[in-house]
Amino acid sequence: YCASLQGAGIQVQVLETSSDLPDSAFVEDCALILDELAVLTRPGSPSRQPEVERLVPFLAPLRPLVQIQSPAALEGGDVLRIGKTLFVGSSTRTNSAGIKALTEFVQAHGYRVVPVPVPGSLHLKTGCTAVDDETLLANLEWVDLSDLKGLRILPVAEAEPWAANVLRIGDRLWAQTAFPRTLEMLYGAGYMVEAIDCGEFLKAEAGLTCLSLVYNTNPA
Repeated sequence: YCASLQGAGIQVQVLETSSDLPDSAFVEDCALILDELAVLTRPGSPSRQPEVERLVPFLAPLRPLVQIQSPAALEGGDVLRIGKTLFVGSSTRTNSAGIKALTEFVQAHGYRVVPVPVPGSLHLKTGCTAVDDETLLANLEWVDLSDLKGLRILPVAEAEPWAANVLRIGDRLWAQTAFPRTLEMLYGAGYMVEAIDCGEFLKAEAGLTCLSLVYNTNPA
């Protein structure tokens, strides 16, 4: 994973292992880094909430920090950014208070927050990610995109329900080798895709976005 990103010219910083917090590999859930600020989340799983403070020394030099507070719950795996729109999954890990708190933090910076029902998966991005600014790759059995207008939807193959989580950085995509039909579809549509094997993380219902926090080092 890291080698593939570095090979594409992306700077990668590997954080210190937290052996007492086994879910902390899924660092995406604990923060959202926008150009203007970083949002420290409040994971819906109590066992994951201590992970957030471990990120503060890393994030504080990068952006002004704000933090989601109880009773709100928000996990980064439920936040899909396309331009200045944040699609936020209403899931078992992110509640309405979390969506409201995020809205209050970001609306002053010109962001629009759009709630998306997630009836079938752990997070929104388990079942839906963006492959460009106009197109979503989605498992329509797991997420309800009926209210999303103006976006093209590429459904994943029925035999590959976990394939909708791809990592997008710039004009490049990273997708799992475990989903050849989805890879073939993306290649055929002209996308620049790097196929990598992170199959061990699939056993924990984790995708490629879960393992990193992606941000612009020069937001200006």
